[in-house]
Amino acid sequence: MEKKIRILIARLGMDAHWRGSIVVAKALRDAGMEIIYGGNQNPENIVRMAVQEDVDIIGLSSLSGNHLELAPKVVKLLKKEKAGDIKVIFGGTVAPDDVPKLKKAGIVEVFGPGSSLKKIIASVTQIAAGSAG
Repeated sequence: MEKKIRILIARLGMDAHWRGSIVVAKALRDAGMEIIYGGNQNPENIVRMAVQEDVDIIGLSSLSGNHLELAPKVVKLLKKEKAGDIKVIFGGTVAPDDVPKLKKAGIVEVFGPGSSLKKIIASVTQIAAGSAG
């Protein structure tokens, strides 16, 4: 049996915008992935959960404008914990100018408002297979 892709979905900080993360989590689950839903977390807790749960990917969500500070912190903490093989993706409201900054900071893929679930599922599948990022 093929190993299921394990993905942690978490919202950065105290972001109250939960709907998008739930919709994406359900779509990934329905596509056969194993989902660990973390809810609102700080970067330290996200990394701790990701390591404990042995996930392949962390999916971060934020609509609060804290993405340039908190998303790169998750990547740095993963490296510090010797878990840099866990890939990080981001979804939320992101100014187009911020996308290259996030990617330079180690975020593998960024999904803005209106990203199709089909595209997200395909990207996560490719990232987990090692053919992206």
